Amino acid sequence: MEPLNVVAQLWERIEAHDWDGVAKLIAEDAVIEWPVSGERIVGRANFIAVNSDDCYAYSDERQPVEVLRILADGDLVVTEVEIPQDHVVYRAVSLWTVRDGEIVAAREYWTSPGQDPAPRWRAGHVEPLVAD
Repeated sequence: MEPLNVVAQLWERIEAHDWDGVAKLIAEDAVIEWPVSGERIVGRANFIAVNSDDCYAYSDERQPVEVLRILADGDLVVTEVEIPQDHVVYRAVSLWTVRDGEIVAAREYWTSPGQDPAPRWRAGHVEPLVAD
């Protein structure tokens, strides 16, 4: 399966809470890094545990996953997704490495739009970004 299709299916399966399906797309020894929170997830089982319904931090309700962009160049796939949860919207830009039909590595940057206030000194040089 092409790398772009692997990652597209990953987001579809995450949205469906199909954790067995997600597991089939993640290499057993995959390494996923979250630099914003300073965390590294090592291994398929840990990735599933952090993301699955069993994780106390997530709601049982299925949240829509909107893939805003998906681009591929060889084994590298880049996605931008948006996931609304409760009273916050999460966005992530993810850089996925896919080999032989499995995700072997990723680096994901998760945040919420407007979470970091713009410094006042830039006010004369920028304009507010209006949500799409």
